[in-house]
Amino acid sequence: MSSDKHITNCYPELVVENSALNVGIEPPLAILTLTNSQRRNALSMETMQALTAAVQEIGSNDEVGAVILKAEGPVFSAGHDLREMTGGDLKGYRRIFDQCTHMMTAIQSIPQPVIAQVDGIATAAGCQLVATCDLALASERSRFATPGVKIGLFCSTPMVALTRSIGRKRALEMLLTGKMIDAERAAEWGLVNRAVPSDRLDEETRSLALEIASASSLTISLGKQAFYSQIDLDQPKAYDYAKEVMSMNALAADAQEGMCAFLEKREPVWSGN
Repeated sequence: MSSDKHITNCYPELVVENSALNVGIEPPLAILTLTNSQRRNALSMETMQALTAAVQEIGSNDEVGAVILKAEGPVFSAGHDLREMTGGDLKGYRRIFDQCTHMMTAIQSIPQPVIAQVDGIATAAGCQLVATCDLALASERSRFATPGVKIGLFCSTPMVALTRSIGRKRALEMLLTGKMIDAERAAEWGLVNRAVPSDRLDEETRSLALEIASASSLTISLGKQAFYSQIDLDQPKAYDYAKEVMSMNALAADAQEGMCAFLEKREPVWSGN
């Protein structure tokens, strides 16, 4: 794992203090925890670099079948660290948003699904982070907003992920007003998969992650990549792409094993090939 001081490769029983990011590997899961609750888990440059490095390394870990991204404290993430956003120059701002884009892209590029476990407030780039994750569960007390308009900095980069999650009109309402929406509305709009009681959030997120991780890693990887590749294509092109992916998938050892296991009424034994 990266040597960045903000990234710690540990198992859950190991506690590391004063770290912006904690990484726990519990095969078949990886747990990423934002731990800078005193700064509202702001996405500083160092935090974004650490999270990007962690995600990329996890992506090559064959023991990990799914990733959970959560945070300590009452704020999942308040977005960019505004201390880094004042008094800068164009080159510096481009560097910040380049790194943010790199981080968001990394989350969707790794083969394992990444599930946001939100128990609190997610605003601006923090809301973008939730929208970017492949799946998201939120506690009923969670709230979401893109409030940049209120401080003169429109949430343009969060807009990209938000629009693709909840659609144009709903995204524009959030972007133009900066108002919070609650977890129930976030689920209704598709920003999160569902809202659950706080005391069940960890259990339900882990259950979902483990269910995903129980499938063939090859199949999950192919499916995730195919989803993002086809989503913005027109329907004929999407079908042309998808039928080729599925044809190649059918040749895989895991696909043959899975189909045979179904016909033979037994549990499949995955090889990851």
